[in-house]
Amino acid sequence: MPQNALFITLLLGLLQITKAFELHRSQGSYLINASRGTVVDLKALARALNRGHIAGAAVDVFEKEPEKNGPGFQHPLQGCPNTILTPHIGGSTVEAQANIGEEVAAALIKLVNHGATINAVNFPNLELPYHAECHRILNIHVNKAGVLRDINDIFARCDTNVRAELLGTTAAIGYLVVDVEKKTSDETKKLISELPASIRTRILY
Repeated sequence: MPQNALFITLLLGLLQITKAFELHRSQGSYLINASRGTVVDLKALARALNRGHIAGAAVDVFEKEPEKNGPGFQHPLQGCPNTILTPHIGGSTVEAQANIGEEVAAALIKLVNHGATINAVNFPNLELPYHAECHRILNIHVNKAGVLRDINDIFARCDTNVRAELLGTTAAIGYLVVDVEKKTSDETKKLISELPASIRTRILY
């Protein structure tokens, strides 16, 4: 433990050796715990704060995470001087929940209306800009060599004018978003659907 550190930040895993963090060497320091709630003896920390041995503390983790804001939350560090308590999961705050709700709703609208998959966790992240006077074809396929070649060959055989094309892949699947001229979209979509690697193909609009 550094004896002359002004700020001490704990970013540790919960191991047996980290359960007995020593405060006696930290006189005059500010302690920030963003690791695990049981790494620091909270009652000892409260005593050190109240005596002025520790200059201040910021705690972002708790032995038992609070389930909600408001009455009912009790913690040994409540009321201690120069102490900040924040939720370990920022998404637990009312403001964060509202923002998350708006973000999720906006992402779903983009998916439904445009086929955009930005911020998807286990799916290729794509967002193709809108192009007027086009049909948008979405294709999910097995990710293997030659699929994009086969799809572009279909466009050539159908004399399909492609306005825009965007492909993203993961290890297992590929996701293709294509804007094509309306006059050939039905035939093109049918042929792409019949490719052995195709999983799902649809005309979005």
